[in-house]
Amino acid sequence: MTTDTDGEIDLEYELDERPPWPKSLLLGLQHVSVMIVPATAVAYIVAGAVDLGAANTAYVVQMVLLFSGLATVVQAYAVGPVGSRLPIVMGTSFTFVGAATTVGVNYGLGAVFGSILVTGFLVEGLIGWQFERIRPFFPPLVTGLVVVIIGLYLVPVAMDYSAGGVGASDYGAVHNVGLAALVLFVAVALNLFTDGITRLLSTLTGIAVGYVAAVSLGIVNFAPVGEAAWFAVPRPGAFGLAFEPVPMVTFAFLFLVSAMETVGDMSGITAAEGRNPTGEEFRGGLFTDGLLSSVGSAFGAFPVTSFSQNVGVVNFTGVMSRHVVGVAGVILAILGLSPKVGAAVATIPSAVFGGAVLLMAGMVAASGTRLLLLHTDLDRRNMVIVAVSLGLGLGVATRPDALGGLPQAARTFFGEPVVVTALTALVLNALAPGEQSPLFDAPDEETPTESRDRPASGD
Repeated sequence: MTTDTDGEIDLEYELDERPPWPKSLLLGLQHVSVMIVPATAVAYIVAGAVDLGAANTAYVVQMVLLFSGLATVVQAYAVGPVGSRLPIVMGTSFTFVGAATTVGVNYGLGAVFGSILVTGFLVEGLIGWQFERIRPFFPPLVTGLVVVIIGLYLVPVAMDYSAGGVGASDYGAVHNVGLAALVLFVAVALNLFTDGITRLLSTLTGIAVGYVAAVSLGIVNFAPVGEAAWFAVPRPGAFGLAFEPVPMVTFAFLFLVSAMETVGDMSGITAAEGRNPTGEEFRGGLFTDGLLSSVGSAFGAFPVTSFSQNVGVVNFTGVMSRHVVGVAGVILAILGLSPKVGAAVATIPSAVFGGAVLLMAGMVAASGTRLLLLHTDLDRRNMVIVAVSLGLGLGVATRPDALGGLPQAARTFFGEPVVVTALTALVLNALAPGEQSPLFDAPDEETPTESRDRPASGD
């Protein structure tokens, strides 16, 4: 694969390099430790809202882990046209929490999983299939802004976890903030002031130190581990399937959001090599999002999508090896088949996890900023697009009640910061004359900016 490596970060392991097995296992565990709590949190939140019960809740969590792992392996290695062959870790996105909760309460979980089954591959599969045609609408100006807003949107989530988790009785307690600060300090110190394996595993080490500290404080509950089974088999149609028009339209909108997030995350990954993803990588990544979400719904799993905090891990550690992420996918799948092991991992306190996510969220936003600076001339036109897109995206993120007068469907759609930022950037970039606009002819002579903007070609 030929790439424009202008701005490539110092990579410890490149895309197709294989670290030794012991190191690959630890690096894979690091990816899992960063994403497992938010990936399973969606299942816990929705299950609690619909009063699912302990046994069924454990089963849904199991399916989320299993299909997150399978989708991660497919992303790393690809099966035909499905898979990007990039180091993308997959998991359940918070994008779907609100809709899954509302639909689950009003229509039942069967309508949730039926809607996912229909719209998952239908929406993202169509986008992936036709991505070469719509790719001119996704220049670095647009994808960079999506990466930035994803990182910034994760910061409040990370702060909530660092404080102990939303709704926790000890929210904001000193021990929670202290644990998050400890994880953050250890990870940053090891990354900046050490070399070799300690730098590569800085995030995992920070989480491990924070976990030991939490155990010593007596705030880790091991009871769920003893209650969980050692092994459980997936059950097709565990909650039934129902097909209701309103839920299907709602989830179709949300899969559009998921596609935008995946495009941004893939751009954040390849930014480590100083390039944009190829058309084949975009197409395979979007196919994986849609297909595995649809298949997983038949077994009771919520939609899977690319995880932004793991993009931060890649940029933070300089380990871009897709084989490391493949190992992480296998670990997740094993956890999904063994509820007891998954329950043990889920004992990590929110505050410990929050310290790591806060770091990763900042790294995601930083990688998006680098993507903008490397491939976009920030002239007056582009500065206006950046200002309006981020202003509106952060506006709905920080003040969602401002949309309270809109119909429910509109609030669901326009209440998503990634949607608002991406759509604003898409529309303004398309309509405003400029080098990156797909609706206006570029100048005959190639400028340095145009050369930087051209996506790298694949083999």
